[in-house]
Order: sequence, then C-alpha cells, then structure tokens
Amino acid sequence: MTVSKRVKIYTREDVQAHATGLSCWVSRKGKVYDITQFLPDHPGGDDVIEEYAGKDIDEIMQDKLSHEHSDSAYAMLDEYVIGRLGVEDSIVRDDWEADDFHPEDTDSAKDFEKNEFLDLRKPLLRQVWETNFSKAYYLQQVHQPRHLPYSARLFGPDILEMFTVTKWYVVPMFWGPITAYLLLRSLFQFTGPLPTFFVNPALPLSYISTVPVASYFQVAACFLIGNIIWTILEYTMHRFLFHIDSLLPDTPTFITLHFLMHGIHHYMPMDRLRLVMPPLLFFTLQLPFTQLAYVLFPVAMANGIISGSFTFYILYDCMHYGLHHTKLPAYMREMKKYHLAHHYKNFELGFGVTSKIWDVLFNTILPV
Repeated sequence: MTVSKRVKIYTREDVQAHATGLSCWVSRKGKVYDITQFLPDHPGGDDVIEEYAGKDIDEIMQDKLSHEHSDSAYAMLDEYVIGRLGVEDSIVRDDWEADDFHPEDTDSAKDFEKNEFLDLRKPLLRQVWETNFSKAYYLQQVHQPRHLPYSARLFGPDILEMFTVTKWYVVPMFWGPITAYLLLRSLFQFTGPLPTFFVNPALPLSYISTVPVASYFQVAACFLIGNIIWTILEYTMHRFLFHIDSLLPDTPTFITLHFLMHGIHHYMPMDRLRLVMPPLLFFTLQLPFTQLAYVLFPVAMANGIISGSFTFYILYDCMHYGLHHTKLPAYMREMKKYHLAHHYKNFELGFGVTSKIWDVLFNTILPV
C-alpha cells in the first residue's frame, strides 16, 4: 500500500491510544501501521510486539543485538499501513507574548504542502466534510492559527457564502431593535395586559408616560438578571459547547459541526468577517434558551430577562471584534491580551471574553 495525500493522517497520540493486543498500532518513518491481526503470526511471539504497541518501532527493527529484520519483513509490514503521522509543529505556545502582536500572512500553498490539512485556496467546508485526518489531527491543526488578508471561503456558491460572513455592525443593527422591543414590551406587560405578539405586536407607546415607577424597577431587575445570565452562558457555551474537543465524536459530521461553530474561528482568528455570529447562527443558538425563559418565568419577566441577555450579547460580539482588531481603553486592552492568549497561548483556558470572573471561579484563568 502506498501512502498518498488521501491516506488518513494521524497524530502520535492516536498511535499511543492503540497500545494493547486487542488494538495494536505502531509507527515507523512517519507511517502508521495497525498490526493487530499480525500479532499471532509474529515469529518471535506476540508479546515481543506488544511491548512496543503504540510506539515507534524503527530503532528496534534495525537493532542487530535484538533482531535485525530482513527486507521481506519490511515488505510484510507495508501490508498493514493505515495512514501516516501528521506535522507536529505548533504555533500556539506557552511563551507567546501579546505586546506588539502582528501575525504574518500564511502562505496558503506552502501551508497545505507542509500540513496537508485544509487548502486555504479552496472552499473549506467540503474539505472538512471529506476529512482524511483523525479527530486528534483535526483538533491539533484547527487550533494552529492561519492568517490571510481576506476571508477564506467556506462554500463555493456565493448565495451560501453570504450567510457565513458578517460585518460587526450588523449585530447591533439586527438585534438592537429586537432587544429594545422586548424591553419595552416587558415594561408595558408589568403595567398591564397586552395582546400576544401574534395577535397585535404593536406597543402602546403613547401611554409610556403613564407607566408607574414600579414597572421600571421591575424591568430593571429582570434586565440585570439577564445580564448575569448572559455572562454565565458566554462562559459555559464557550467552554462546554464550542470547546467540546475531548467529547467530540470522531466522525465527519461532528467535526464539520465543530468547525462551523467555533473551529473556523480558531483556525482563522483574525478574519474580520467571522468574528461575530451571523444572525442565523445566533438565532439558532438562542432559540432553546429564550423558549426555556418563557416556560420558567411569567412573560413580562421573560421578556425583561431576554432583553438583558441580548444586550450583553450585542456588547459581547462587538467587544469580541474589538479585542481582535481595535485600539482599546485600558480595561479592554487587558482583556484583548487575555483573549488573544486563548488563541495563541493556551486554547484550553481563558474562556471569558467580556470578563474573567467565571474563569476565576471555575479555575480556568489563563496567566498572561
């Protein structure tokens, strides 16, 4: 069997995970072999091979004191090739410094030739779907940032591509009016009954001067609760949904979902058009949470809480863009270093974007 570009790419961790007689992988000269079926036929006994299960066997196969192998033994070994080891170079490193950080553009051709991961010159989504790398190699590579002076394409057709890119100001323009409407609706609902949205969505704005002060306090309390809920959701979704790496099933479907939801952001962290959520993606993500709010709380409270959460979401997405591309005041400069360290120093820590509070409480703080 010959190793080609479409042969599956593994990491050393993949090989090390198959270190028993029931599943015995080894590596040699960059190739990966599954020799489980060969164990009973090994002339020296299966226990000799099992000692090196999950390891590189090049040195031991050439060891004259142990047992130097013939050309026919190497030819027989080639029958068990299942893939090859991928590149292990790492851009993300513990000694990364935030000061004066200006990443160089990636040479797309050289990057693909070296890593054989994704070709930045072609639409990315189909390449991820037709993956020829293991989950471990995908996670290793997708967390090594690449930089282009333009947005890499996800889809070939423009009509699909337009739904994957978003300028930062689209977020407040789209979600701002919705948030304000929900806040006002909550205010009027605390004052008195309103027809349901689907019966009559109009608000009695001419009566706003008659709204009692108590309603404002009630709305403000719900709004604040929504702010707090958003910060919890920001942290938990970033940590347990977007970075579900260890629990991610090793299938093209789940790897593609991971890439769409967050993988592409770590792969292309400075892409200006993929730093905020497209409205369709946020609509999908918020739907179960807003529906839960209407189940748990009276509708007036739910609308106030949702408006508070949406307000902080808008601030979050705009701040996220600013952390990557904008000169900022002192507090946000500190958060910029912190967030970029999540991309370039350690992506398994530092999940807070607007604040570090939940990282501190849950011991995932990232030293910068």
